[in-house]
Amino acid sequence: MKVIYSDQKIVVPAGQKSIFLAGPTPRDQQTPNWRPEALTILDGLGFDDIVFVPESSSGQPKENYLHQAEWEYTALHIATTIAFWIPRSLPDMPGFTTNVEFGYWVKSKSGKVLYGRPDTAEKIKYLDWLYNKVTGQQPVNELTALLELAIER
Repeated sequence: MKVIYSDQKIVVPAGQKSIFLAGPTPRDQQTPNWRPEALTILDGLGFDDIVFVPESSSGQPKENYLHQAEWEYTALHIATTIAFWIPRSLPDMPGFTTNVEFGYWVKSKSGKVLYGRPDTAEKIKYLDWLYNKVTGQQPVNELTALLELAIER
């Protein structure tokens, strides 16, 4: 598996499968980060293609937000699958940018979007409704199940 972080150049061979791990990013060191667990799960499932992680490889937030936004925009367009995992918790992980990206991509009808969230996620009823309305699918409530679907796709 090749992980490409947001402080790294995006290089993807034509036809290479890739998964973008979309969802909220912790803004402090106390809030648990779900992406390391996602990478461990993908590795355990034998995924050997590309994973886009919209965080710096150091785990520190980027100072240049526009560079971050541009990297995410590019990676989202290149990714063959966008796996939204939204463990929203207020006030520490609201996911405001995630809301915008989710709405944009689910309404694009690209067929790339998968969506899941734990049963403990807060304020996600509209996302659940929209995902079902547009895709006809229900969100999954386990990260492993979401990533298994992403690999199948």
